[in-house]
Amino acid sequence: MAARKPAPSAGRASRSQLRIIGGSWRGRRIEFQAEPGLRPTPDRVRETLFNWLQPRLPGSLCLDLFCGSGALAIEALSRGAASATLVDLSPTVLREVRHNLERLGTSAAELVAADAEAWIATVRDRRYDIVFIDPPFGGGTAQRCLRLLADSALLAPGARVYLECGVAEAAPELPPGWLLHREKFAGQVAYRLYQSPG
Repeated sequence: MAARKPAPSAGRASRSQLRIIGGSWRGRRIEFQAEPGLRPTPDRVRETLFNWLQPRLPGSLCLDLFCGSGALAIEALSRGAASATLVDLSPTVLREVRHNLERLGTSAAELVAADAEAWIATVRDRRYDIVFIDPPFGGGTAQRCLRLLADSALLAPGARVYLECGVAEAAPELPPGWLLHREKFAGQVAYRLYQSPG
């Protein structure tokens, strides 16, 4: 979880930065407003995750649900993903992500202002190779998203689905045919990579 900064003074918003770890934008930084509840994936977790995904990234179509800072989708694009769809309900979050994408000079991303669960349930015309799910911890959101994805037509055969949860949360029940591909823990974060059928 990103460290909380002191409250901003004189009405200025608190700002945070993340470093892109690998790929064509390696070492570049993305900036974002430190909103309450915004919890960027830590550097060491992202590094491990993208080591897991690297063989599948080139040319892949990615979906980033609850995108927040956009770090996961941007890291994927840096490492060769063909495109990314980033979904978040916050206009402020999406404005920040758009600014970072413009600074990086890419047009390979689509930003969607929507509730992630509702969006999964209604979209019919996409197929993604890699999906990132980093929802608010607790409340059963992770489990619901996995079920919605399994019931949707959004996943390419054998798609990889990354899920980040709090360590205190029970591991979600997997939809039929899904496999746990990798699992690790870091601090208060449990992160898992699943493989869908096919």
